[in-house]
Amino acid sequence: MTTFHPGIPELTEYNEHFEGYVAKGRAFADPIQKLDGQLNEVLSLLRPLDTSRQLHRYAPEKWSIKEMTGHLIDAERIMSYRALRIARADQTPLAGFEENGYVTAAETERVDWNELLEEFTHVRQSSILMFRHLPEAAWRRTGTSNGSPTSVRALAYILIGHVAHHLEILRERYL
Repeated sequence: MTTFHPGIPELTEYNEHFEGYVAKGRAFADPIQKLDGQLNEVLSLLRPLDTSRQLHRYAPEKWSIKEMTGHLIDAERIMSYRALRIARADQTPLAGFEENGYVTAAETERVDWNELLEEFTHVRQSSILMFRHLPEAAWRRTGTSNGSPTSVRALAYILIGHVAHHLEILRERYL
């Protein structure tokens, strides 16, 4: 199977708030390959953590590692859903989400660790398959999410950068 390289998204294809995430993915011509590689990276880092590490917060008001993992799952679902809608040429504006409210409502700390990692695995694998099966034209389609123009290829790079961002925080402040 030949891999399609969608090109790096331009600044007009996403809200400037996501520039940091897109910048973290710019080095990768093949976003699908990077999404796949990140799955292994996340699991290698998180799988060995014991319960005390899973519940660790580097500061009182910050998320625990378990909560951060739940956040990664939620954001993956939301960004992939946006990519699906836009890829299918749906022009309905898509709402934003308030990440802190999602983390609180999810009560992720009650979820079994292995099941949480399994959930991340399934959600990421689903994203990879969706992006892998997109027709070429879909990658450059643009819709509106959270009030801003957003392309499918930008959403792939946002997913890469979002996970990279949280992996950096995990390594620097939690582990």
